[in-house]
Amino acid sequence: MKPAIDFWFDFSSPYSYIASEWIDALAARHGRPVRWKAMLLGATFQVSGLQPPANFPLKREYLFRDVQRSAAFAGVPVAIPESFPIATQNAARVFWWLHGQDPARAVAWARSGLRAYFTRGVNLSDPAQLKALCAEAGLDADAAEAAWNAPTWKAALKAANDAAIAAGVFGAPFFFIDGEPFWGNDRQEQMEAWLSSGPPKGL
Repeated sequence: MKPAIDFWFDFSSPYSYIASEWIDALAARHGRPVRWKAMLLGATFQVSGLQPPANFPLKREYLFRDVQRSAAFAGVPVAIPESFPIATQNAARVFWWLHGQDPARAVAWARSGLRAYFTRGVNLSDPAQLKALCAEAGLDADAAEAAWNAPTWKAALKAANDAAIAAGVFGAPFFFIDGEPFWGNDRQEQMEAWLSSGPPKGL
């Protein structure tokens, strides 16, 4: 099997949501598996000195317009959540808890969480709404709640954040193809070309 594509995402990133809807198909066209990895953008912002675009009124208006346009271009439904951005550490801890059992279940949960937040406005930072979504997704909701409060999965998420930062991740979505970094939902065409024919001439 060919090497996997690493896909770093944040449950509160609309561009991660859009990318999550095409990354597996892109990888499959080139015989590649995908390693999904949940992280927190806040951790990378602390290191890079960046802030979320939504914190700035001028950027916030453009961001929402661009998300809607980008989703429409990709054929992906989207509805800007009323609460945005939100804290997503609990959803990410559930991801790593499931990943420890079966990575495929973790990916299914990631899809459920991203779609719920960015199409129905389910507030993943609200424990009650998150627990209800876990049940809706077929998880043991009580076990999921215990997991997101457990030191083991808090440490697992911190380790993932540290690994992302060490790898050079500073935004989401962030991809690595054979060590080559690609940042953003808008890098799909470049990734496709890289997978088809390798690095462009002169690089």
